[in-house]
Amino acid sequence: MDAFRQSQACGDFSFAPQHPPRHVRAIGIWIESADMAADAIVLGAGIIGVSTALQLARRGKSVVLVDRRGPGEETSYGNAGLIQREGVVPYGFPQQFGLILRYALNNRIDAHYHWRAIPHVTSFLAKYWWHSNLSRHQLIARAYAPLIEHSISTHNELIEEAGAQDLIAKSGWTELFRTSAKRDGELKEAARLRQEYGVTFRELTSADISVEEPDISGDFVGGLKWEDPWSVRDPYALTMAYVRLFEKLGGRVLKGDARSLSQTATGWRMVAGDGTVEAKDVVVALGPWSDTVTKPLGYRFLVGVKRGYHMHYGTRVGAKLNGWTMDAEKGYFLAPMNQGIRLTTGAEFALRDARKTPVQLERAEAVARTVFPLGERLDPEPWMGARPCTPDMMPVIGQAPRHKGLWFAFGHAHHGLTLGPVTGQVIAEAIAGEQTLIDISAYRPERFEA
Repeated sequence: MDAFRQSQACGDFSFAPQHPPRHVRAIGIWIESADMAADAIVLGAGIIGVSTALQLARRGKSVVLVDRRGPGEETSYGNAGLIQREGVVPYGFPQQFGLILRYALNNRIDAHYHWRAIPHVTSFLAKYWWHSNLSRHQLIARAYAPLIEHSISTHNELIEEAGAQDLIAKSGWTELFRTSAKRDGELKEAARLRQEYGVTFRELTSADISVEEPDISGDFVGGLKWEDPWSVRDPYALTMAYVRLFEKLGGRVLKGDARSLSQTATGWRMVAGDGTVEAKDVVVALGPWSDTVTKPLGYRFLVGVKRGYHMHYGTRVGAKLNGWTMDAEKGYFLAPMNQGIRLTTGAEFALRDARKTPVQLERAEAVARTVFPLGERLDPEPWMGARPCTPDMMPVIGQAPRHKGLWFAFGHAHHGLTLGPVTGQVIAEAIAGEQTLIDISAYRPERFEA
């Protein structure tokens, strides 16, 4: 039976009769010449878009997932691989004047900026700083926590259905501290989070670190082991496992340009593959590129970009990194991925499409080699991704206020991998007219229009 005529559990796709259904399959991407109708189009095939498309398909919707590249090839390809159940407090802007001055020197691993970008990001940074005030930040964390609370459970459902258990480690992750002041402050904060949000952790002594990570050396006075989070050995492979499950449920993955989207009398239409796709609903999950759709439709979201870098390394003979580990005061991460030891950096504030400047990676590698016996670089060049960040540190999730059938799911900053499935679930529930898993009013798009 023709795959395009096949009726799936998730619904039927129909085609205009004047276009015969000609198709090819290449690298998991369907290329079609026929006009196509579906219940929903999802724009953006990162972890947020893939999860949204999959959650819609699981609810019986016919769905087309569209991206200019293959699924998972942009920001979702590279990250530390954490599903951060403990991450109820989003990353804020420093409030201490002395620390801001140190960042201004622009010589750190955890943050770097482009001078040319400053005039363009001043408004974002000012509002980011304002929302990061202690009292406002704590209110934001309370609104953010319900998303994080369901991060593990919603991932687990998809991991089980996708048969991706081999990609998951359930042993948490570790922060290492070089000074007692940093250790004591972080342990105090961890105790607060345990009391308020139920996250669990374990304090590590220097001796504990030596037992858990015998190949890590350095003047670490102690550590903190977050016990709830899961780790992903290959985030790209997990995204692709979700894509395969989506396709198994009858979903289609097409290449297309989101800028071709237009509204029709009954919904939305765009060019994708070799033809056009029409649907009642469309979800914008384009991460830092969401403005290519939102701006022409009259929406002005203040979204900044934090870029990040990674590189994979071999290890010297006999060395092994057992778990996901952060050098807390230096601001880099070491993760034992399937591709090798992944070294990740902090945030780079730059224009989204500016050229790569992996200076943070160079700084991080120099320090990391004194801590762990990294071997040769395994990638031909550093990878770079762009995280979409809102000034109030919460994603944009919900229906557009002025366009029927238009939905937004972007702005997840450092927690895109963590929040993919739960975001997809609440969007899918809202589109289907169901009660959402959590109240999503705090993430509504209208907050940018107040």
